[in-house]
Amino acid sequence: MVNTTDKHITAGNWGVLGANFDGEGVNFALFSAHAERVELCLFDETGAHEIQRLDLPEFTHEIWHGYVPGLKPDALYGFRAHGPYDPSNGHRFNPNKLLLDPYAREIVGNIEWSAAHFGYDIDSPEKDLSFNGLDSAAAMAKCRVVDPGAWTWTGDRHPTVSWSHTIFYETHVKGFTQLNPAIPPELRGTFEGLAHEKAVDYIKSLGVTSVELLPIHAFPDESYLLEKGLRNYWGYNTLGFFSPASRYYGPRGLDGLRDMVRAFHDANIEVILDVVYNHTAEGNELGPTLSFRGIDNFSYYRTLPGEPRYYINDTGTGNTLNTSHPRVLQMVMDSLRYWVECFHVDGFRFDLGTILGREPEGFDQRGGFFDAMTQDPVLSRVKLIGEPWDIGPGGYQVGGFPPGWAEWNDKYRDTLRDYWKNTPHTAPDFATRVLGSGDLYDQRGRRVWASVNFIAAHDGFTLNDLVSYEAKHNEANGENNNDGHNDNRSCNYGAEGPTDDNDINTTRERQKLNFMATLLLSHGTPMFPAGDEFGRSQMGNNNAYCQDNELSWLHWEEILPSGKQLTHIVSELIAMRKAQPLLRRDNWRDGTAITWINAGGGEQLPEHWQEGFGMTLGVHLHQPGLDMQNGLWSDALILFNPSDAAVDFVIPPVSGDRWQLAFSTDTLFPKVPNLVRTETTFELHARSLTLFRSPD
Repeated sequence: MVNTTDKHITAGNWGVLGANFDGEGVNFALFSAHAERVELCLFDETGAHEIQRLDLPEFTHEIWHGYVPGLKPDALYGFRAHGPYDPSNGHRFNPNKLLLDPYAREIVGNIEWSAAHFGYDIDSPEKDLSFNGLDSAAAMAKCRVVDPGAWTWTGDRHPTVSWSHTIFYETHVKGFTQLNPAIPPELRGTFEGLAHEKAVDYIKSLGVTSVELLPIHAFPDESYLLEKGLRNYWGYNTLGFFSPASRYYGPRGLDGLRDMVRAFHDANIEVILDVVYNHTAEGNELGPTLSFRGIDNFSYYRTLPGEPRYYINDTGTGNTLNTSHPRVLQMVMDSLRYWVECFHVDGFRFDLGTILGREPEGFDQRGGFFDAMTQDPVLSRVKLIGEPWDIGPGGYQVGGFPPGWAEWNDKYRDTLRDYWKNTPHTAPDFATRVLGSGDLYDQRGRRVWASVNFIAAHDGFTLNDLVSYEAKHNEANGENNNDGHNDNRSCNYGAEGPTDDNDINTTRERQKLNFMATLLLSHGTPMFPAGDEFGRSQMGNNNAYCQDNELSWLHWEEILPSGKQLTHIVSELIAMRKAQPLLRRDNWRDGTAITWINAGGGEQLPEHWQEGFGMTLGVHLHQPGLDMQNGLWSDALILFNPSDAAVDFVIPPVSGDRWQLAFSTDTLFPKVPNLVRTETTFELHARSLTLFRSPD
């Protein structure tokens, strides 16, 4: 702990950024190309009292550094950076603002919002061109010295989940655990709660291979949300790229996060982090000065050419991180390696990932970030998933990421939603999406798994709400229902929201089955958000980013019998997918023969694809090299009928002259025959999917 005995400081080492304990003291190193002086501020163990300031004595290669003998882990600190306050030239130094270390491994305390957090006088008519002399330290979070070298991971191992076997389960630490009666109350909402055996056992029982956590990097609650009685729930507002969000700490604090990773690894489940390296929590030119802005605004952020007072806003959040700068790129890479090497995570999903491939001239899949990742011996071996869009020019890059990356495929999402609504002219695109979107990913040696297929995610309607609401209902967000997507491609089937109408509810349940079955039988990598497997609802809110309450949390004690049935079917489908290579292709050139079939039993010809209303389809998959003696299918036939009427489907030929039923969403008609002969007519009921396989 820091004590009130005066510390002295020596030159230290510039080569390792952040606060690093060597067993006898702590070395501090901070990048700032434009600062004229940097002070290290030490605080008592409460963080309330600043007990000493020490100038970092050396400046080497644009890095300020110093070594404090006798300082130990748990010490609290921050920085003050001196330099020009000159927004018109991109500089916003203000030594009255306590600044968080970009490399802080732990951020403690909350930001108590006030005018002091802003570098400018918020009452000035000139706004950010003015200067604010109020000191922010008393109401500012603090950095804590952490010694990762003291951690032990004896016996832990990364799961060996191949991409072709991967199934992502997107979840939220608090949302999954807060209302879970199987988890002790003191652990709910925490990393330790998610590590609890009941939570892990449930996730393992589904058969998913990889838990994808919404952001767990440290992030603040925005002042405008707090003023409305809301909080930032999703966490896409990073303030510390090395620091876990302490709001998810349980009794064991930081150790609870490592316990969680180990618990999932013991169950052979990967941990994937959703990460936000595209922007920070400091917002636009009128945002607060918390860290990067006060350390070296002109280096850390992309500013408008010729007008560096303003930020390039390709993220829609007010600022864009400048990964074209070598030190900013280094920070991102160091952060990613830190999470892999010190927390043993297994991969990352990059929010607004197109930003990371932006150079001054635009998106470049051979840009510095992608090149750095491709050659990195640590990061090139973990799972990398991009959200391939941002709001900037040329920001939509689905299919445009380099080899080695997977991508969220929103074309899959939109097409599948349209198809099961029986929207005309969607059959050709549907066929492409179900087979892995080769039009996007069969290039440069990329594999089928590069397409991360999803129907729903954290952003947008839940699966249940997709079939229950025609329009979004985001009134609780306090933005007059103006936020969130308007293009939801949803259908309520006769009533907006919950209803007692049995026919409507039956249709909705069938459609949820159709969506989940199509997702898990499609080639590519499936992903679905926690709770969709039992039909969770957000009451029509498709942008619940600020709803840290029961609207977003999973209601484990309110799962209906239909939800339990859906969960059971989802787990069965996952087991089937895992067992049958024919349903989870890894390679575009694996010899699989694929034939699309129309309801008449014949092959779909080019003219058939142009028939806008010819929506009922079948696909025959055949791979002769699979060993039927070991229970592998050499043939599979999937029939899709999105219409509201039954269709007589002529069953195509297969070796042995018959097909065996493997699965059907036609739950109202349990008399679906177990065996059907080829070239006979099969009644494919309305809004249903049926899977046949080669017989035993």
